[in-house]
Amino acid sequence: MKSTVGEKWFYAINYIILTLLGVTCLFPLINTIAISLSDTHAIASGRVTFYPIGWNTEAFVSLLKGTRILSGLQNSMIITVVGVALSMSVTIMTAYPISRSIFYGRRFFTLAMVFTMLFSGGLIPTYLVVKALGLMNSYFALWLPALISTYNLLVMRTFFENIPTEVDDAARIDGCSEMAYLMRIVLPLSMPVIATLTLFYSVGYWNMFMNVLIYIHETSKFNLTVLVQNMIQSQNLLQELVNSGVTSGVQVEVVPESLKAAGVLVMVVPMLLVYPFLQKYFVKGVMLGSVKG
Repeated sequence: MKSTVGEKWFYAINYIILTLLGVTCLFPLINTIAISLSDTHAIASGRVTFYPIGWNTEAFVSLLKGTRILSGLQNSMIITVVGVALSMSVTIMTAYPISRSIFYGRRFFTLAMVFTMLFSGGLIPTYLVVKALGLMNSYFALWLPALISTYNLLVMRTFFENIPTEVDDAARIDGCSEMAYLMRIVLPLSMPVIATLTLFYSVGYWNMFMNVLIYIHETSKFNLTVLVQNMIQSQNLLQELVNSGVTSGVQVEVVPESLKAAGVLVMVVPMLLVYPFLQKYFVKGVMLGSVKG
């Protein structure tokens, strides 16, 4: 069907507005990249905007050699990979039963889970429970409270419900058990929603900040988010790198702003690299999982 003149103008205005909003969101990232790669004098004089002036990678060299950024990166990867594996496993095992019409009490359990979206125990009761379980200063203190997201659970449950009943009937005729039906039929058909929720959980675990501050006491176990935040707030960051003896003359080649920008990029880039591989499933997974509710 051919679009009318009014519809063409409407789409054009929408594209312009969305493009401007997208560019506006990219400005801080572009500026951070420019600062991390710019010459020291250009940064100090405030001439760096959206493109690097000069070329200086000493900030990344000093950051990697003079700070615990690599250990923080390793800790973030451990927290994210294990956390996503646990959360996805529990989400699938919970969403599948309540998506089955033959499951007795599915409405009660669904409403009980939705209730947690409106009311929660709060920070202090959660802290007391984690402490009573002996999970302080352990990554399980990060994984267990965030083990399952009710929103993600409902999306996956709805996706499972949208699988045609004819597929289930055919599997039953062939003698397929519940576990075999889940593993061999349901999960392969659910790759869009699995990829989408994997991305949701990954971003949540990777950016985890407050829980790390509350439950983790050893600095050697801090993730990248907390380490970068500490670096940004530190007023003596440059002096600490000088005293560490990593590089000689670092005060001439590096300024605190470039080190902080480099730290932010090290924290952000991994998720930016992961997203393109899951993007093709993203819209499809969310839309198919929210057709009915």
